Amino acid sequence: MKTSEIKFNITLDENKLPETITWNASDSGMDKDENCKAIMLAVWDPKTESTLKIDLWTKDMQVDEMKKFFHQTLLSMTDTLKRSISEDKMAADMKDFCEHFAEKLEILQKKA
Repeated sequence: MKTSEIKFNITLDENKLPETITWNASDSGMDKDENCKAIMLAVWDPKTESTLKIDLWTKDMQVDEMKKFFHQTLLSMTDTLKRSISEDKMAADMKDFCEHFAEKLEILQKKA
């Protein structure tokens, strides 16, 4: 059996706020840790049938970057819903919501 590892390193300031976040994945072919500004990690706990999550972002992440991060995360979740359980109709509804979300946050141009 093969084991793969995904590793996050978080550097905190004196107030325990993230200053830097780096990550690496053993099967990614990455030569070194890569910087990122935010992570959203969700894991499913089968015992409690609930989601455990960690949301972290660095102090220098800009508001516009966070808006785009949320939007792209929602789109990714939409794709996963469609691929994992073939919920095509709900995925289409979520994609519509993602478009609405982006328009309201003014991160994409509104359709004419």
